[in-house]
Amino acid sequence: MKRLTKSYDKKLAGVCAGISEYFNPELDPVIVRIGFVVLCFFNPLVLIAYLVLAIVLPDPGVA
Repeated sequence: MKRLTKSYDKKLAGVCAGISEYFNPELDPVIVRIGFVVLCFFNPLVLIAYLVLAIVLPDPGVA
């Protein structure tokens, strides 16, 4: 069973890389990071969602 976790490939908290690995392991995490930044300009609640995910998601070794 696949589980959404943070990633070892961290820039801030590993959330974007974890999302990238969960949906498509071949997807570059940079694309997801750029998507988060663009969405933050249109809707600042995305930043709050990122912070919540950074707190809630388990570390990669815990899963």
